[in-house]
Amino acid sequence: MSRTAKTREEHSDLPGAWSAYGRLLQHLRKRAGLNQQALGEAIGYSLEQVASVEQGRRPAKATFTTAADRVLEARGVLEVLQDEVDRAKLPQFFRNFALIEAEVVSRFSYDPLLVPGLLQTEGYARAVFAGHCPPLSEEIVDQHTEARLSRQKLLTREPLAELSFIVSEEALRNPVGDAEVMRGQWQRLLDVGALRNVEVQVMPAAPGFHAGLNGPFVMLETKEHQHLGYIESQEVGCVVSDPAEVSAFGLRYGKLRSQALNGVESARLIERLVGET
Repeated sequence: MSRTAKTREEHSDLPGAWSAYGRLLQHLRKRAGLNQQALGEAIGYSLEQVASVEQGRRPAKATFTTAADRVLEARGVLEVLQDEVDRAKLPQFFRNFALIEAEVVSRFSYDPLLVPGLLQTEGYARAVFAGHCPPLSEEIVDQHTEARLSRQKLLTREPLAELSFIVSEEALRNPVGDAEVMRGQWQRLLDVGALRNVEVQVMPAAPGFHAGLNGPFVMLETKEHQHLGYIESQEVGCVVSDPAEVSAFGLRYGKLRSQALNGVESARLIERLVGET
């Protein structure tokens, strides 16, 4: 196999959003009369980094995009593509759901094993991805972490979405990362739970069966007011659209919400966890 053919094969599975961004960046750079070295110097990145972004081999970070948009006088053209670039950093099985999630009217979720991704700190998210089996490269860990943090725009975007999170006490007590990571994660939950469009509830550890023991799930209402569900396990995700199945999710979530600690009680439990470290 020739070197050119091998390179083409290696990059054939790279996201189209990265390639499209790269071609646009190259067009804007040439229009501005700059070579890759000059653009890199102007925005604080190396020639190799600029070349990788233009070739679609590496996704642009938000800081790269902001600087390039300013230097190339692109008037926000590159910034418009940033969400697509970030979404393409997510695991492939999750991208379609993330596209739906970004524009929802409401999102309710139950998470028995881990703090939900929308509430994770950078340290917690990085520890989750670092523990992946089989192991991920440092570059992929970085990309997945950046993409997860980018999704968190949903917490504060306008118009506000109605968001509810029920997290098991076991998930909160499970040490993902070191003590400092967990302390930061608990504080993050307190901060987000104080937002007027967000409710964070803790399902206390207790013996016996409840409707959440069948596993995590998410309920969504789209901007067209379609109700959907989402379930995920072992890197297989499924969007559920059948009305009867989504209705069952709703019944379970309502019961879980009544069994979990309310917002004030949940905050007190989390504050106790912070105080224990």
